[in-house]
Amino acid sequence: MPWFLWLLAAAALGAAEFFTLTLVFGLLAGAALVAAVVAGVGIGLLGQLLALGAAAAAGLVLVRPVALRHMAQQPLIRDGSDALIGKRAEVMQEVTATRGLIKLSGEEWSARALDETHVIPVGALVDVMEIEGATAIVYPRELLP
Repeated sequence: MPWFLWLLAAAALGAAEFFTLTLVFGLLAGAALVAAVVAGVGIGLLGQLLALGAAAAAGLVLVRPVALRHMAQQPLIRDGSDALIGKRAEVMQEVTATRGLIKLSGEEWSARALDETHVIPVGALVDVMEIEGATAIVYPRELLP
């Protein structure tokens, strides 16, 4: 089979991958490129088919599971208000179950206590447990295990 036909097959499989995003057609397109190189070197149809099969098997068995695992992972970098969760803050105005004010990352944030029975005094250090809208839900550092 001529090498340019393998290139056409690779392009068609690449286009199919673009629309499906399954990682299968893309790996098969790569295998077709390997077959095109083998055909370009002058190896016969049997060698081309063996190269196609070996490259496709290697891609589907070795590369695809690793790629799927990486795609399923959460990003390591949090942004926006999610990046503030877990940060330490200082109480600027007494924090209760309903209101309060903290200094968080150089900014003043409205806050309330995670535990409704806690009253956190001014100057205490707290950890941000959640962000609800523009309010930080905090817990006193000295009470953390």
